[in-house]
Amino acid sequence: MQNGTRLAAVDLGSNSYRLEIGRLDHGQIHRTEYLKETVRQGNGLDAERNLTPEAMQRGWDCLARFGERLAGFKKGEVRAVATQTLREARNRDVFLQRAHKVLGFPIDVISGREEARLIYQGVAHLLPQSDERRLVVDIGGRSTEMILGKDLEAKTMESYRVGSVGWSMKYFPDGQFSARAFQTAEVAAKAVLDEAINTYRNDSWDVAYGSSGTVGAVSDVLLAAGWPRGLVTRDGLDWLLDRLLKAQSAERLKLDGMKEDRRAVIGGGVSVLRAVFELMGIVQMQTAQGALRHGVLYDLLDREGEATDLRSTTVQRLARKFDVEATQAQRVSKVAQTLFAQVGSGLSPAELGRIQRKLDWAAQLHEIGSHISHSDYHKHGAYILDNADAPGFSLPELHRLSLLVLGHRGKLRKLEADFEDEIFVQQLLCLRLAVILCHARREPDTRDLRISENAGGHQFLLGCRPGWADAFPQSAHLLREEALAWQKTPWTVIVTSP
Repeated sequence: MQNGTRLAAVDLGSNSYRLEIGRLDHGQIHRTEYLKETVRQGNGLDAERNLTPEAMQRGWDCLARFGERLAGFKKGEVRAVATQTLREARNRDVFLQRAHKVLGFPIDVISGREEARLIYQGVAHLLPQSDERRLVVDIGGRSTEMILGKDLEAKTMESYRVGSVGWSMKYFPDGQFSARAFQTAEVAAKAVLDEAINTYRNDSWDVAYGSSGTVGAVSDVLLAAGWPRGLVTRDGLDWLLDRLLKAQSAERLKLDGMKEDRRAVIGGGVSVLRAVFELMGIVQMQTAQGALRHGVLYDLLDREGEATDLRSTTVQRLARKFDVEATQAQRVSKVAQTLFAQVGSGLSPAELGRIQRKLDWAAQLHEIGSHISHSDYHKHGAYILDNADAPGFSLPELHRLSLLVLGHRGKLRKLEADFEDEIFVQQLLCLRLAVILCHARREPDTRDLRISENAGGHQFLLGCRPGWADAFPQSAHLLREEALAWQKTPWTVIVTSP
């Protein structure tokens, strides 16, 4: 990206939605605008884990305001991510469909570990370069992320389902503070976080950092009370707990430095933070300036180049782990991308490159399920991708990749996919054709093989040079079978041979 390019990140958190806008300057992103709204979507999940209409409306209203501010931004300059509440919500697709429209940009629901990775990136990019081993903790509304890393590399990442909103609703439902309630909340938090003790033990890191949310709120209160700037200590947490108990309720709580939107969730946040301090043996925690939204901004830069796109590295790792035959994968990828360049000729070079890269990932992984069983390996491959730990990928991105792997062979009606998504259909067809042409597991003769799309007609035309069908009768037969397979979809494929 060029210097001066504006970039924006939207963080749909469980407690607050945030919009960060920055300008690129020689590899660094400098803030130009920051907006935050308390949405409290995390307390809008009902007993069946569905978002209530009121919670969805609060989110849509906020995103509509953010959308106005993002008018004029291009697709590759904005990324919106959603975290634990929308990971949990069973009706999230209902919310996301309208949310996409009002914001004007797609919203990626990311896994807990991917959230942790992006948090670390945000924290690390706003810290000086150092050889120190870092523990980064982010206590959000419904989840807590913990990361071990060094410099810009996150080495160990995990997300735990404990957070300020969830714990406040469960253990301080009426905003009442008591010693018994705090003790119960801390014990419950430790029960969730117990498994982290061995991984994040205090001899595995040098400095502990707290990102965003609860840690920032606690730090602000302690600073106003005369404690050191940017530091949370055990003594400070003890002092803060004493103040909460004396207030007896969130409604009566009056503390300098505490923002109004934090009062309702401070009980849960403090109980979780105290549990983290005790379990990890933390004496003091520094407040980090970076957060999830900053990590999203820097990840936007990385996604621009294939060499820096973590998703490409993840695909390579998965291919090695499941012993994919690299030669055949490369062969299929080359043919699929060549065909897509023909049907996607109207796209800009940048957009064409991005789509071909994703098609390459599908080709690299289309046989990933063969490691489990050769029978129905495409189904095994799709399952692996839908459930894989895949750094760099959002959940929708990973599912789209799994659909391509599932659909690269066999009947098309098994796909629960949107066949009105033209780009997906083009990718799927090119991948299926490439697999057919490479069925003998050797380089196919694709000279003068041409594919085009009949604009607006949901129709593809596939033609070849005179004599090709006679020279390669098996491939010609498979292409005719492919044309029949597409008859069960809104699209048709016509194979012509002179």
